[in-house]
Amino acid sequence: MLSKLSGVAVLLAEGASSSGSPAPDAGASSMLPSLLPLLAIFVLFYFLLIRPQRREQSRRQAMLSAVKKNDRVITAGGIYGVVTNVHQEADEVTVKVDETTNTKLRMTLSSITRVLGDESSNETANKSS
Repeated sequence: MLSKLSGVAVLLAEGASSSGSPAPDAGASSMLPSLLPLLAIFVLFYFLLIRPQRREQSRRQAMLSAVKKNDRVITAGGIYGVVTNVHQEADEVTVKVDETTNTKLRMTLSSITRVLGDESSNETANKSS
C-alpha cells in the first residue's frame, strides 16, 4: 500500500515539475479553489458544533440564574432535592435532600443539572385535592 502511495506522489511531483512555472497572476486565483474546501469545513463545523453549543450554554445559564427557593432540582451527582437558599454572588446553593432528617447540602450553583418545574407543582396540587 505504501509503495502505491509513493508511486502516486512521484507521478504528481513529475506532473507539477513538467507543467512549468505558473504565471504571476495565476498564483492568486489558484489559491482560492484550494481554500474553498477548508472554508466549507469551517462553516459546517460552526453550524453543527459551535452554534448549538453556544445556544445550550445560554439556556443553561438562564436556568441557573432563575433558580429560586423551593425549586425541585437534580444535581450532577443525581441527587434530588429542594432548594432552600440561593447565593448568586457566592455561586452557592443549599439543597434539602431529606425531609425527615432535614438533611441539607451546600454546593456550587453550577452543580445543578436540571430544575424540575411544573411536574412537582402538579403533583403537590393533586395530593392536596
